[in-house]
Amino acid sequence: MKQTIVLVFSLLLLTVNACAADLPEEDELSRKIGQMIMVGFRGTSLQEAPGLMQDITKRHLGGVVLFDYDVPSKSTGRNITSREQLQKLTTGLQQTSAVPLFIAIDQEGGRVSRLKTTCGFPASVTAAGLGKLNNTDSTFQSSLATAKTLHNSGINVNFAPVVDLNSNPENPVIGSLERSFSADAAIVYKHARATVEAFHTQNIIAALKHFPGHGSSTTDTHKDFTDITGSWKKNELDPYRRLIENGYTDLVMTAHVYNANLDNRYPATLSKQIISGLLRDSLGFNGPVISDDMQMQALAAHYDLRTAITLALEAGVDILLFANNSVYDPDIAEKAVSIIRSLVEEGTLNPNRIDASYKRIMKLKTHYLKTST
Repeated sequence: MKQTIVLVFSLLLLTVNACAADLPEEDELSRKIGQMIMVGFRGTSLQEAPGLMQDITKRHLGGVVLFDYDVPSKSTGRNITSREQLQKLTTGLQQTSAVPLFIAIDQEGGRVSRLKTTCGFPASVTAAGLGKLNNTDSTFQSSLATAKTLHNSGINVNFAPVVDLNSNPENPVIGSLERSFSADAAIVYKHARATVEAFHTQNIIAALKHFPGHGSSTTDTHKDFTDITGSWKKNELDPYRRLIENGYTDLVMTAHVYNANLDNRYPATLSKQIISGLLRDSLGFNGPVISDDMQMQALAAHYDLRTAITLALEAGVDILLFANNSVYDPDIAEKAVSIIRSLVEEGTLNPNRIDASYKRIMKLKTHYLKTST
């Protein structure tokens, strides 16, 4: 049965690509742009999310991100209430989409876990706890348990592991939440590698975060501008470098941090010097780059939506993430797609830039399908 489902998905993927030549140029552009968008939504079932269904079927949405808690309304049960409900939701989402969706979640372990024990999911361990234990076998087994839970729930992307160094234990968004394995880059690398390897046994796509390093910050990018110019160290790149050297091609998530020593004008998510220059050219990363939530105040308070999208794409971001969980905008996917289309049509953005992102995204999706047998 499992192989049959995979075969159907694979045939769908081949059909979508094969039919590209038969599509009007405008429709083909829409299909590619849609794959570059990932959004959060409200609803525990397809019936509760009719707008999302439109985004998937008409705007060719590439992915969704799930949450258990809705921050704007301060209420639980946003997308997740039980194992059975979640599995039904993810199955329905995939059945709605012509191309398999990225269905993503933040299931790092400990305090950053969307799958709560109160909803019937197993307890998880913090990265800090695993780093202190410093036994990669334990990290692998813990990550494997997480991966199995995700796989059984129909989730195929985990925004983990965090490879930020715990260089500032008082960091309000990393260290104080026990999200980092260690202040030692070598320890972070080996535990991140064990985590990724465990994910891959269950065909879960990983996302290293937050590039080029968020561990030294003293403020939170969710809330405002975050400057790490005076605290960031080059060894924060070591886990990325070593994982990439060992063939890592899943996702890398950018941070909205500002570092004048790397780019004296833009935060990392909007920086061509950091994404195209440092991550791709210097470190040799060839997989898709995904932004952190584009609605965080580190960006939203300083750039309008069109400017932020323009700069992110020019910088080299492949997937724009709109978590829709600091503010909620049910039309955010439509707005983003419209902006990107207008950038191409007016000549601000070269169509080849869209093609490059689309190819990286589809390569990762195709690999996921092939390894799901």
